[in-house]
Amino acid sequence: MRRSRLLSALVVAALLGGCSAPAAPSQQARRLDAPAAEPSTSSAVLVPPAQWTPCPDVYKGVFANPPQNVKYDCATVRVPQDWQNPEGSGTFDIALVRGRSTTQRDRVGSLFINPGGPGASGFEYAVYRSVYLPAEVVRRFDVIGFDPRGIGRSSPVKCFSDADLDANFGIDPDPQTDAAFAESVALTRRLAQSCGDKYGDTLRYFSTEQTARDIDALRAAVGERQLTYLGYSYGTLLGAVYAQLFPKNVRALVLDGAVDPTLSMQDSAEKQAAGFEHAFDNFSTWCKANASACPIGPDPRAVVTKAIADARTNPVQGKGRKATAGWVFTAVVSSLYSESSWRVLAQAMQDLRGGNPDKMFQLADSYAERDPQGKYTNMFDANAAVGCADSDDTPTVEQARALQPQWRAKYPLFGGALALNLICAQWPGKRDPYPAAEATGAAPIVVIGTLGDPATPYEQAPALAKMLGVGTLVTWEGEGHTAYPKTGCVIDAVNRYLIDLRVPAAGLSCDK
Repeated sequence: MRRSRLLSALVVAALLGGCSAPAAPSQQARRLDAPAAEPSTSSAVLVPPAQWTPCPDVYKGVFANPPQNVKYDCATVRVPQDWQNPEGSGTFDIALVRGRSTTQRDRVGSLFINPGGPGASGFEYAVYRSVYLPAEVVRRFDVIGFDPRGIGRSSPVKCFSDADLDANFGIDPDPQTDAAFAESVALTRRLAQSCGDKYGDTLRYFSTEQTARDIDALRAAVGERQLTYLGYSYGTLLGAVYAQLFPKNVRALVLDGAVDPTLSMQDSAEKQAAGFEHAFDNFSTWCKANASACPIGPDPRAVVTKAIADARTNPVQGKGRKATAGWVFTAVVSSLYSESSWRVLAQAMQDLRGGNPDKMFQLADSYAERDPQGKYTNMFDANAAVGCADSDDTPTVEQARALQPQWRAKYPLFGGALALNLICAQWPGKRDPYPAAEATGAAPIVVIGTLGDPATPYEQAPALAKMLGVGTLVTWEGEGHTAYPKTGCVIDAVNRYLIDLRVPAAGLSCDK
């Protein structure tokens, strides 16, 4: 979807996851160490089969009208909070949805989908993708979505108030005076402490490794001997960790918009700053070549830089809030995830110059998952909980302050903001970093990178493929975040892999 691992305090945290039909599921509980399945833990946790019930209304909030030719069922699977100590911890309820085509034939199995984040709803995304995946794939697979632990319908983390989130997104993303920086530090400390006060020691249970172990429980619960998986952005990290933990359980994994697990949080953030600068340069080039569609003129960087500077001292008044520097910055970030949003960004900046911030707020709110009443999902609560639990190498507040002017000089629009992951620097929970190694013994895994991807810059894709040891790289010479199913060459390669296990040719590159 929109976010990678790693801009305002939380925007930074968010930017920094055979063809025969299987036998019918048994009605007895499955052990995760059943034959031909790699154990989830040495404790051989019993996983009851998913009890599916019809849920035809799940399309609401995703589509205006119920999709034709798709039936939906829902289930809940209970997992231990701590897979390392399943008997001594509590449990989380994981919500699943299954989209099944009414014209399904020659069923291959279940295709698990994760849209990234961390914090995005895989449940809602699967409902969407059950309609907007290639028809050939939908006819052959049940499309399975789940909200990972702490997200959406699955024991959600909720510790940020709507007022604090408004403050967070509105605050100066690149504070330059000591007073402005201190304000950011204080806000992120309040946000972090609110989660610590509510969840205490259990914050570490929201880590990526724990979620990867949940996926193996879900695989067993739906009756699949091996996992077929499509992960975007942060979802590529989740898939990569799964492959390391359960290599023999990999049937086919597509990792699109790759995250390099070997990068430190600081290195990942710097690469992302470079990625967003590159994407903005591409937007500027488009503006120069499409003057009729870009009313802000041939120098968008100057326009956006001035808009953010003006918003620090004289923000435009909108409906119920001011278009402060943070909101303008978030709108710019939001628009760079897809080339289709460039025209919207250009018009939003033109309207803002004329005193109307409505389109700018629409862009920013879509990123922040803020509704017209000012209510937020738990996207960013979960994003912080997962991202901070995963990271034991977060720069300190003092180190971030020292990096800020250096990165601002190198990456003028995005560097200063991306240097400041202040919430994880002050996070009260214990850390649980994920592994970063080869997936020894796993089947071939397809890794996709997009040359113009701002959120997960392209160079992370070949790095992930190499790290896994069984990765095959597919390159899309396009713009925006993630590639499948946006262009025919990538669609064909992924479809053949998912359905027939035909691995793409080494070094496959797809043009626009």
